[in-house]
Amino acid sequence: MAQVKRIRRNVSGIILLDKPLGFTSNAALQKVRWLLNAEKAGHTGSLDPLASGVLPLCFGEATKFSQYLLDSDKGYETVMQLGQTTTTGDAEGEVLKTRDVTVGRADIEAVLPQFRGEISQIPPMYSALKRDGQPLYKLARAGEVVEREARSVTINRLELLECEGTRVRLSVGCSKGTYIRTLVEDIGEILGCGAYVAELRRTHAGPFELAQTVTLEELEAVHAEDGNEAVDRFLMPSDSGLQDWPLLQFSEHSAFYWLHGQPVRAPEAPKFGMVRVQDHNGRFIGIGEVSEDGRIAPRRLIRSE
Repeated sequence: MAQVKRIRRNVSGIILLDKPLGFTSNAALQKVRWLLNAEKAGHTGSLDPLASGVLPLCFGEATKFSQYLLDSDKGYETVMQLGQTTTTGDAEGEVLKTRDVTVGRADIEAVLPQFRGEISQIPPMYSALKRDGQPLYKLARAGEVVEREARSVTINRLELLECEGTRVRLSVGCSKGTYIRTLVEDIGEILGCGAYVAELRRTHAGPFELAQTVTLEELEAVHAEDGNEAVDRFLMPSDSGLQDWPLLQFSEHSAFYWLHGQPVRAPEAPKFGMVRVQDHNGRFIGIGEVSEDGRIAPRRLIRSE
């Protein structure tokens, strides 16, 4: 018998998931997509299976703005295990080297300033970066090591929270593209004892914080009780990740032309930059950019939600 194709729903918005341990970001996305029965979905930057915490999941029209969340700053709490290095830079890898730990809290505090501000990192082999179309982690699993170019990242916050024996808890605020595993490994080398990431939890992504998240168990419970549509209650508006952008409200006339791709003028517009746009009814209709002539050029449009 032919299998009946599931008709997916056209739903839009963002679900802020507290990603559980052991899930890839894509596996978590597909699970929540199934719970919603959503037609279109995407996430905003991968979290390793070892990591938990804030993972914004975009559905429907919200996927048009996922890049801006991908580009946003992130925050983490990580436990740094001193005295060993591993193949992956985290607890999932095989131990490469074991060294004595002769440093304490004061020694760690003394080296942290070297890693604040703009720093240079060499991406790890166990990463999703691609070389000739192949993710580096696949090459690494095959025993290959390729040269990687150093990249500049910014560490906005790096604080020592706890230090108990060889386990050190750090709070990190950083720019996109920062590898916490590399940061921990580099700190371990400066300390002379080596280190790897034993635990990692993302505490914020852009404007979103851990306190706003929902767990997979909560979503599953609501779905089991009341079905797909009940999960909609956890959807945040599609522009939730852009709340720090200037907001403009167009007249009915301006909104019509703007939604048909025409730049329009708005008296209260800033002189430059990106803006969120609402129509005369207060409905979010997309994002635009202020052009040199002062008009608002459409960049991503929402025609209906």
